[in-house]
Amino acid sequence: MATSTILTAERELELRKPIDEYVGKIQAQINELRLDGTDQVVNIQNDLDNLKRDRIYTAQEKAARESRMKADLEKAKAVEAKNKDQIARLIADAEAYLKAHYDTEYYQHVVASCKEERTAAQARYQQAVAELEKEHQATVAKISDPQELKDEKYVHKNRLFDAKMSRDKELQAIKDRRHAAFDYKYHLIDMLRLSKFTVGENIAQRWENYKYTFNTRDFLLKNGLYIAIILIFIALCIITPIVKNVQLLTVNNILNILQQASPRMFLALGVAGLILLAGTDLSIGRMVGMGMTAATIVMHQGINTGSVFGVTFDFTGLPVLVRVFLALVVCVVLCTVFTTIAGFFTAKFKMHPFISTMANMLVIFGLVTYSTKGVSFGAIETTIPSMIIPKIGGFPTIILWAVAAVVIVWFIWNKTTFGKNLFAVGGNAEAAAVSGISVFAVTVGAFVLAGILYGFGSWLECIRMVGSGSAAYGQGWEMDAIAACVVGGVSFTGGIGKISGVVVGVFIFTALTYSLTTLGIDTNLQFVFSGIIILVAVMLDCLKYVQKK
Repeated sequence: MATSTILTAERELELRKPIDEYVGKIQAQINELRLDGTDQVVNIQNDLDNLKRDRIYTAQEKAARESRMKADLEKAKAVEAKNKDQIARLIADAEAYLKAHYDTEYYQHVVASCKEERTAAQARYQQAVAELEKEHQATVAKISDPQELKDEKYVHKNRLFDAKMSRDKELQAIKDRRHAAFDYKYHLIDMLRLSKFTVGENIAQRWENYKYTFNTRDFLLKNGLYIAIILIFIALCIITPIVKNVQLLTVNNILNILQQASPRMFLALGVAGLILLAGTDLSIGRMVGMGMTAATIVMHQGINTGSVFGVTFDFTGLPVLVRVFLALVVCVVLCTVFTTIAGFFTAKFKMHPFISTMANMLVIFGLVTYSTKGVSFGAIETTIPSMIIPKIGGFPTIILWAVAAVVIVWFIWNKTTFGKNLFAVGGNAEAAAVSGISVFAVTVGAFVLAGILYGFGSWLECIRMVGSGSAAYGQGWEMDAIAACVVGGVSFTGGIGKISGVVVGVFIFTALTYSLTTLGIDTNLQFVFSGIIILVAVMLDCLKYVQKK
């Protein structure tokens, strides 16, 4: 019979004892050398910081105390410098010992023990299940009453569950033991170096912590949709050259995808803030149509062929740059006015954003279609795209506009009071209100920010498409923007989301649409793909929320 490698707690301590003694002896010497040097430097610097904030002393008393402390600090730094080389040699000695002895004489024994313990735990579990099944079958054979049989099955099910829970608890204890053995080495290094780890050591600890906390179910809930979409995209990359004799994964195609994604990035960033408040916006597509129409009218090549409420506008007398800037202002103002109205009704009357933005959608489409007779306004000045979004060496600079938007919105979300309040209100509006946050102001503010982003997005799309603004343009874009946010991890439950997720979501949807179009898939069928992705994304989001609760 093979000798067991399972370590008792006492045997594990015995294996670690030489390491503790050797490194502990060196640590004691280092601590003694640091006592009047490094430790004093840290303490005095803390005292100086506290003195600056202290209000009980007069200016003269503060100056006198600061002078004495700085003198003591210089002495401590001199001691620290004097002992630096000796401490470095001691640390090197301890690290060399750990490198030579820790893994071979301690850690590998713990790993082997844990491996055997896991095998033994599984064997005990299988034996317990077999015994329970045998006992259950024997009991069932003696029962004839249906109710008693039902009760016995219920009891048996509970016993199996208890056995499984006992097994899981045992496996977790084994996992904890191995992790603690790994972590102890870095605890010793931490004491030696005062928490100064190398890049390699930081990576090793992060990888170990990731493995320790890894849960398959959580991983699939967070990343299952991404994995599925990536697999679909890989399949499309393989199928497209075969079916269409066209390579999908080329630099030119990637740049085209990024170019198409850039205006949509503004829309997704705008609605992401509303989803963060557990809301949504159904009027995005109509906002784009309105903005495109307004921008085309202002930047139109020559006199407008169409009219608005019977009035034909002519902006050709203005310089081109003035017209470009005016078009941007008009787009932003129009979109912001309508989003502010929706935000007001949502915040003031506790109206669900679904209703307020649906009303917006209908009003905008009705007004733009009626006022323009639903016609397309043609092309804008052909020089404008090369001025605002030129291609430099084949690189479309419209991407830089999207990058700027991502950076600005990231800053607003993560570095401003408004951004922190946005998360607070989205997570729990009542708690946020009790803590002094104006839920009304935050809600309206989120809608205003969304309007500004919609305005920029529709203006950029107008320039990218060289005009072609009409009331029907942008139909269905709200679904793409919302889906991108949900796929990117912005939760409909509110208070959860990252800008990086929104960016990934936009790129995923744009790349998927581009790939399906290249493959020749009908546009209407592409809506089916989008619908399925939205459904799965929200389902996974709900599962995560239920698990969290």
